[in-house]
Amino acid sequence: MAKLSYKDAGVDIDAGNAFVENIKPYVKSTFDQNVIGGIGSFAGAYELPIGYEQPVMLAATDGVGTKLKLAIDAKKFDTVGIDLVAMCVNDLICNFGTPSFFLDYYATSELKTEEATQIVKGIAQGCQESECALIGGETAEMPGMYAKGDFDLAGFAVGVAEKSEMDRLSHVKEGDILIALPSSGIHSNGYSLVRKLFFEKLQMKFDDEIEGQKLIDILLTPTQIYVKTFKKLHKEINGLAHITGGGIVENLPRVLPKHLQAIVHKDKIRILPIFEFMKSHVEEEEMFRTFNMGVGMILVVSPQNKDSILENSNGYIIGEIQAGERSVTLI
Repeated sequence: MAKLSYKDAGVDIDAGNAFVENIKPYVKSTFDQNVIGGIGSFAGAYELPIGYEQPVMLAATDGVGTKLKLAIDAKKFDTVGIDLVAMCVNDLICNFGTPSFFLDYYATSELKTEEATQIVKGIAQGCQESECALIGGETAEMPGMYAKGDFDLAGFAVGVAEKSEMDRLSHVKEGDILIALPSSGIHSNGYSLVRKLFFEKLQMKFDDEIEGQKLIDILLTPTQIYVKTFKKLHKEINGLAHITGGGIVENLPRVLPKHLQAIVHKDKIRILPIFEFMKSHVEEEEMFRTFNMGVGMILVVSPQNKDSILENSNGYIIGEIQAGERSVTLI
C-alpha cells in the first residue's frame, strides 16, 4: 500500500511556498521605516512610532462577511482585500488611533495561488491607502473545514493613539454639527439581505445593470478607507462614527454622551442609487437599520470648525446634536 502525503490529504506545501513568493513584492510595498525585518519569520516586528507623550496601542479586528460569497461566485478576488483592511482601520480611527500595521488570516479549502495572490494584493492596496504596513499573516489550507472553492478572511489592525485624545465623549457638545463622509457603496455589511433580495427574490444576474453599471461591480465596490481624511482633520473633529452593520441609528450613539441625542435629516442624506433601488423592496426602517445608506463615516464637529471640515473633505451636513437621551432621531 502506498504511503500517504500531506498533499494527498488536500494540503499542498509547494503551492503555499509559491504563494509566499508571489506576494512578497505586494507586502514589501506597504513597509515603512518602522518595520523591522521582512517576510518569513515567526512574527512581524514593528518599532513603536515616536512623538507620543502617552502612547496607547489600539487594535481592531473584522472580516468581510458574506460579501466574500459574491466574490467567489463572480471569481473576482481583487477587491475584498481592500474591504478587509477598511473594516478594521475605519474602526481604529474612531478611537483616534492611527493605524501602524496590519495582519491577515486567509483560510481556504484549497490554496489556489493566483486567487490568493489577488486577495493579498488587495490587502496590500488597502494598507497603502491606510498608510499602514502589512507585516504578517497566516494562510490555512483546510479541506475538511471549508466547502470546495470557499475561503474566509479576517484582519487585524494595530495602531497608536495619544491617551489624552481617546476620550471623545467629553468633546461632543450640544449644538455640534454632524457631517457625513460619503460611502463608496454598500461597503461590507448587510450582504445576507443583499444576496437574498437580488439573487433569490428578484432573480437578477451579475451582468444586469442599475443606472448603467453592472450589478456585480456595484456589489463588489470596495469599502472606502477614511484614514487619510482622519489624519488631515482629526484636530478639528470631536467624535466620529464608522457606519457599519446597524446603520446610522445603531452606530452614531456610540460616540454620544448619555445626555445628548443626534438629529439626522433623512432628506439631506445623499442616498446612493443602489439603496434607492433597494428601497422599493425593503422597508425604509429596515434599510436604515441595516445599511449605511450612502454615509460611510459621520464626523461630530464644533460649529466653528464646520467650514474648515467641509472645505477640506467631501463631507456634507446631515444633522446636529441636541439635548436629550442618547439616541438617533431620523426626521
